[in-house]
Amino acid sequence: MTISIWRYSHLALAVSSFVFVFLASVTGIVLAFQPISEQLQPFKSDGFDTASLAETLSVFKKTYPEVTALEIDKNDFVSASVITEDNKNLNGYFNPITAEYLGEKVEPSKLFQFATTLHRSLFLKGVGRFFVGLCSFLLFLIAVSGAILIIKRQRSFKKFFSKIVNDNFAQYWHVVLGRLSLIPIIVITITGVYLSLLKFNLLPESKASHTVDFEAISETPIQEIEAFTVFKNIPLADVKSVEFPFSSDVEDYYTIYLKDKEIVVNQFTGEVLSEIKYPLVTLISALSLNLHTGKGSIIWSLILAFACLNILFFIYSGFAMTLKRQKAKLRNKFKKHKCEYIILVGSENGSTIPFANAFYKQLIKAGKKVYITELNKYETFKKVKHIIVFTATYGEGEPPTNANTFLEQLKSTEQLYPISFSVVGFGSYAYPDFCQFALDVDRGFKAKKAHQFLPPFKINDRSLEAFNQWIYSFNKASGLVLEIPQKKLVSPPKQTKALQVISKTDVVSNPDDTFIITLKPSRKQRFNSGDLLAVYPENDYRERLYSIGKVNGNVQLSVKHYRNGFGSNYINSLQENAVFKARIIRNSAFHFPSKTTRVLLVANGTGIAPFIGMTHENTSKIETHLYYGLREKQSLNVYKKDLDSALQKKQLTQLHLAFSRVENKQYVQDLLLEDAPFVAETLKNNGVVMLCGSLAMQKGVLQVLNVICEKYNQKPLRYYQSKKQLKMDCY
Repeated sequence: MTISIWRYSHLALAVSSFVFVFLASVTGIVLAFQPISEQLQPFKSDGFDTASLAETLSVFKKTYPEVTALEIDKNDFVSASVITEDNKNLNGYFNPITAEYLGEKVEPSKLFQFATTLHRSLFLKGVGRFFVGLCSFLLFLIAVSGAILIIKRQRSFKKFFSKIVNDNFAQYWHVVLGRLSLIPIIVITITGVYLSLLKFNLLPESKASHTVDFEAISETPIQEIEAFTVFKNIPLADVKSVEFPFSSDVEDYYTIYLKDKEIVVNQFTGEVLSEIKYPLVTLISALSLNLHTGKGSIIWSLILAFACLNILFFIYSGFAMTLKRQKAKLRNKFKKHKCEYIILVGSENGSTIPFANAFYKQLIKAGKKVYITELNKYETFKKVKHIIVFTATYGEGEPPTNANTFLEQLKSTEQLYPISFSVVGFGSYAYPDFCQFALDVDRGFKAKKAHQFLPPFKINDRSLEAFNQWIYSFNKASGLVLEIPQKKLVSPPKQTKALQVISKTDVVSNPDDTFIITLKPSRKQRFNSGDLLAVYPENDYRERLYSIGKVNGNVQLSVKHYRNGFGSNYINSLQENAVFKARIIRNSAFHFPSKTTRVLLVANGTGIAPFIGMTHENTSKIETHLYYGLREKQSLNVYKKDLDSALQKKQLTQLHLAFSRVENKQYVQDLLLEDAPFVAETLKNNGVVMLCGSLAMQKGVLQVLNVICEKYNQKPLRYYQSKKQLKMDCY
């Protein structure tokens, strides 16, 4: 497959550094818990945040005859070295308010010491430090290239955190966790590189020192330490350490190390004798150390642990995706210029290739000469008669990486003989531009006057059932007998949830053999009318999709029963209170619009299911008209209660009915033609038209809508479709 420069760079960096990244991540997880274990120690005293340096030094001077040093660590623990009344040295943690001794300093455990050495230098001293620094830099590049790949995938920086479809475990979580941990990983890597540069003395150092005019130092006026103005103005929380005078000589003084500067203070008068502000490099060094280690913050330490754990997952998922792509390579038995069948493949992550390969092998088995390649490698093929395209759509209607130049190549490339073509699109209903690139490819071939062998066919979530439907159509049109082996393409049901049958109408009572079934999710789950329910009758790869109507928080389906129907028989067999598993697929491109002037709902048969739910959800009472086609008047009975309720509550403005099996038969497109000025005005004023039902109904309605738009608005229907004023879910 063609790999973009960013993907190639991302992979190359990962391969070249994964051993060091792995070791750094494992030790990083361990070390992230060191600051947490320290923070959990009971050595931070109440009142620390409000105490001043004057208060603390005063209480220590009164309590102990001599204090030699005082330090405050990142956990706000105060440690000191003092001599007691009985002339004993006492070292450890103290209460800064009372000077009470709290306990000895806690040394890091042997595990933390081992992890620290391994993390810093791999036990290789200077050489190890160099490789760790280089590893941090490479990990930074990996994070940046990964972020760019996400932006390319989402087609916009603004959509960096937009929802993505979970169609592959490794790929989905690689992207999701990558977005969540991007900033912590960048912080870890930048600070890691910085600390390495600091260790090798590659950053400018501050060589400033205090200059004290000893001849000008005065012993008067003498003040008590608690009266020193400078100490009273310094919060204890800003202090790093204090060096006490060695003697009572006036030349000895206090040296106070603060977070941003050092000061020297006269031990008798409290006068500031010298002050040095830390340069920027010193402040950045301290900040880098804190950010890299998590010292002083349990929350940041947990974030660092989470980021390091994610890095380990990225190693696994990244290589899993790479191996999957390698397995999905395209291999040919015949040379391209000797083949009458050419299979062109467009795939971003390799998931489309197994379907194309399976079709390729079956054509070979049928005795055909076939050549399979990527869409970007389209050229003049000397003997080609049939071109079959299998392509995914990337992001929002864009081509995958190995198909991004195909449409331009198609315009400029001529084949030697007339060709026929078929396009199969792979995608997900969760994206608004479902299989859009496949439709663009189909239009591209039409523009070249190629013969459309089969209409463009869309496959949701790599559905094997849908793929087999296309194979059936291809066999019927070509006269071939291709049978696709299912084992290699089968994906078991995923993300299924339990639903309980609340009620079900009797199919016998409806002349159209339709029934309504209401289901209650066993757990709270977000969904909307217009989403899809994937049902697996045999708990295998075979799924059936039904449009959802959300009514009173429950899933409501309208199902037509077929005597030999795989899905409808299964659903009809479910009794009240029965529990089964299914999957809700978000179909945001077919949700009821919340901001519009008017909505026209167009349906036939069981396509009314999501619209019943939408009228229930229309609490803001947007003007809504339903154009509904049925066979007989009695067919309406099963839906009458819901529709009457919606009309009464003004959640449905008007109901327009068409019956196709009565004396003066009508179809929904006839109703739309009767209301042509009204329909045209709706679209002109930014209203929305929604279609749900059979493909035959969709075809007829689209033709009528296009006529109305061109006649009354002087614009083609495609204009309003591009503005997302036309939403469709037909089957």
